[in-house]
Amino acid sequence: MSTFYEPPPVPPIPTKLTQYRVLSPNAGIHVSPLQLGAMSIGDEWAKFGMGAMDKESSFKLLDAYVERGGNFIDTASAYQGESSESFIGEWMEQRGIRDQLVIATKYTQNFKRHQPGFLNKANYCGNNAKSMHISVEASLKKLRTSYIDILYVHWWDWDTSIEEVMNALNQLVLAGKVLYLGVSDTPAWVVSEANRYARDHGKSPFVIYQGNWSVLDRSFERDIIPMARAHGMALAPWNVVGAGRLRTDAEEAARRESGEKGRMLFNPSWERTPNELTMSHALEKVANEVGSASIQAVAIAYVMHKTPYVFPILGGRKIEHLDANITALDIELSKEQMEFIEAALPFDVGFPMRMIGDGSMPNPMLTNAGNLIRSPRTEPLRSTK
Repeated sequence: MSTFYEPPPVPPIPTKLTQYRVLSPNAGIHVSPLQLGAMSIGDEWAKFGMGAMDKESSFKLLDAYVERGGNFIDTASAYQGESSESFIGEWMEQRGIRDQLVIATKYTQNFKRHQPGFLNKANYCGNNAKSMHISVEASLKKLRTSYIDILYVHWWDWDTSIEEVMNALNQLVLAGKVLYLGVSDTPAWVVSEANRYARDHGKSPFVIYQGNWSVLDRSFERDIIPMARAHGMALAPWNVVGAGRLRTDAEEAARRESGEKGRMLFNPSWERTPNELTMSHALEKVANEVGSASIQAVAIAYVMHKTPYVFPILGGRKIEHLDANITALDIELSKEQMEFIEAALPFDVGFPMRMIGDGSMPNPMLTNAGNLIRSPRTEPLRSTK
């Protein structure tokens, strides 16, 4: 017998991707805890030494993510020479699921870079209002949709004023073409200034920040995390698994034997550097302690344990890698395990935090005045059983 209070729908392959979370304190939309990164979806970048997928393989990966309950997909106007957005748009239209998904895309990069027949591409890039207009209109057509859930400034161009960017972005929100605003690969002080301008002038602020963050490079933790906490923003880290360079000795030996090797686009060798080797060994030790078969899953769990509202962007081309990444949601790291991972590659937070602390505890320069107690910060969500 049907009742008014029915349980939620169950996807074909149940996973913890269905534990939908509020994006951020300033964005009430519900999203899966892990994003599917679509930089490899598309077939135009293989010639540049980067991952690429034909349409059939792309559709299979997208289907696999949705079948496991995922609803959060990250792409950009320029990814795979525009074929990433085009493939996603065609796939969503064929499946009839556009409104079930949260689609994030970006503008700023010259998305017509590899297209011949253009004599002047000067305004197909940058943060300016014209570049924004051209890119968003093209993205809407490629994605076969009337709106974009999250539009990112892809990176700061150092030419366009904060006022121009926020005014133009707000017009897109008012027009219903964009629902939420994000910013990527931009200094924390710029984002803070932009959000202050937006709030002071009744405009939509940035609600999510995207950037490079992993156990290999923790500079994100210096200014970006405190900025996001102060402005009620979510965090969307990319490169969380070190571009595939976090792997066990056994995995590296198997790659060497099979000839698969690994990505060399930004590295002189596919093999791990000394730092990557050190961190891989530390992650493997923790993986054994928590019963995980994937050191990459431990690396994902690390960033999700560090601060609230973290939604890692995970790419890759293989469904088995997607499944392994999802197991990160089962991992519970202790304070000691977090500290052990961090000790593998020490990180200098720098001045002034080295002097005054990060705010989690009373300022050490003031504790001689008395027993000062600070209220605890909001803790990251933990996955339920």
